[in-house]
Amino acid sequence: MAKTRSQKQDFVKKLAADIGESKGIAFASYVKLTVKETEELRKKLREAGSRLVMSKKTLLSLALKDNNIELAEDSLAGPVTIGLGKDEVLPAKTLYEFAKTHKDQVKLVGGVFEGAFIGLAKVTALASLPSKQELLAKAVGSIKAPLSGLVNVLQGNLRGLVVALKAISEQKA
Repeated sequence: MAKTRSQKQDFVKKLAADIGESKGIAFASYVKLTVKETEELRKKLREAGSRLVMSKKTLLSLALKDNNIELAEDSLAGPVTIGLGKDEVLPAKTLYEFAKTHKDQVKLVGGVFEGAFIGLAKVTALASLPSKQELLAKAVGSIKAPLSGLVNVLQGNLRGLVVALKAISEQKA
């Protein structure tokens, strides 16, 4: 059943609010995606702290216009799904990973980063970045490495002293 004008206006308001709250937004075109595969994609996005919204392009462009985001007329082709999230990278990363396994059905087409529309090349580069957790782990490892080396150097001197004392005690015994 077709949506009424008021239902569409409510949807655009809600979508505009969601877009305004989201830090990461990625767009993907989909063709012949089954309900099961759509639910799988929703689940993966939910696990990543993001969500999936399916919208008509006209309603999407109205919601983007409410957030002062300009969208080129030909930038989105075919039916479009939107990944929204609080993290800048996770929606794009999740859609990108899903598109790898469903090559003929889902294709990443663009996104929004820092309030501006970005094309496929930039979204792909953004999706290939490590996640925030991975970057934090690498930073902690980088900070930890010199400290571990210092501890090993200091323990080496103590081990040498203990070995020397043990050798002296064995000579006297």
